Amino acid sequence: MTTENTRKRILICEDDANLGTILKGFLELNDFDVVLERDGRLGLAAFQRSKFDICLLDVMMPNMDGFKLAEEIRDIDHDVPLFFLTAKTMKEDMIQGYRLGADDYITKPFDSEVLLLKIKAVLKRNEEATRESTNAVYEIGRFRFTPKHRELSIDGQPHTLSPKENELLRMLAEYKNDLLQREVALKRIWGNDTYFNGRSMDVYIAKLRKLLSPDPDIQIRNQHGEGFRLEVKETAARSGK
Repeated sequence: MTTENTRKRILICEDDANLGTILKGFLELNDFDVVLERDGRLGLAAFQRSKFDICLLDVMMPNMDGFKLAEEIRDIDHDVPLFFLTAKTMKEDMIQGYRLGADDYITKPFDSEVLLLKIKAVLKRNEEATRESTNAVYEIGRFRFTPKHRELSIDGQPHTLSPKENELLRMLAEYKNDLLQREVALKRIWGNDTYFNGRSMDVYIAKLRKLLSPDPDIQIRNQHGEGFRLEVKETAARSGK
């Protein structure tokens, strides 16, 4: 039996009290910790108060519909899995759901056992991705970067990064030679994209530029108003192997 502290947490936002109660009870019997809210506004308040591993959102709800709620949730957590639950089968609604980053679009009525399998599959995928990211080692030109130990080394000389330096460099490394959107980095590392957090991120970008400056083939370029790009010349990448 899964312990209380290790159970995955699910937020259900469903205005059908009967369906919501049945689904909540079913998932709790399968070792999930479940919070049920009856509309989008209450669901957003619950998400702001606590961390969840997955969200099941009814599309048609009072006060705030599932699509608007998904946008608000994405502003807080860019990666949390989202399932839309809906009685509507219109193609436009499905497209809108997937554009908002939905992991699945479940049409009512649905089989609870099938939903359970889909939830477990998404959670397993995310756990594996997190584990791979945590254990990853990045070769950045002449540098070797180990996020798990917050260590950036060159020519055998290690330097320990601060937590924010470490997470920001990890994201840049994942997007190497591609654009890391400013908004994405701010929301994931600082929690939101306010002006003051933006200035803070600029300071950390400057720190990382200084740390990487011993290798002239590495640049962190600012794409004005959009984000940052960690550029590593191919010749540097080969010589670092």
